[in-house]
Amino acid sequence: MKLRSRSVAGFSLVEIVLALGVAAFCLIAVMGTLPVAIKIQQASVQQTKANAIISQIADDLRADVRLPPGQTSKESTQGFQLHGDWAAQATPDTLYFTNDATQTGSVNQSPPPTDAVFRAKITYYTPPTPGYTTSLADIKVTWPAQVDPATGTPAGSVETFIAVNR
Repeated sequence: MKLRSRSVAGFSLVEIVLALGVAAFCLIAVMGTLPVAIKIQQASVQQTKANAIISQIADDLRADVRLPPGQTSKESTQGFQLHGDWAAQATPDTLYFTNDATQTGSVNQSPPPTDAVFRAKITYYTPPTPGYTTSLADIKVTWPAQVDPATGTPAGSVETFIAVNR
């Protein structure tokens, strides 16, 4: 009678340890990129909110009617109550916004409200040529609101320059 030898198919312990070592090395490399990815994602969210704030301010400036000197605005409680001193370069307006991009506090409030996350600074420029009705504004949104860009370095900022046909 002839005995058959049984061959057993499978992985050896050395092969399993090597495979686990390669998998662990790859996982550690992927886990190392997570903090950077989270930081980039958070910065992206802040920039998106800042762009939404800039859009709201630009829309408010464009919707405001041009008034003759001495007349008060007929703007209701809606809007940011920005009318800008377009005739001369005056002190810029500063607005504060919460994390959900709603205005908090009043125009040019100092110090910033405690719930403010974003600071918007609107600088008005006179038309380049007398007689033109196009006015210019520079809108810069920085965060956190408690850091004044004139005296410190904010964590992030978004800026745009708009023309308003007045």
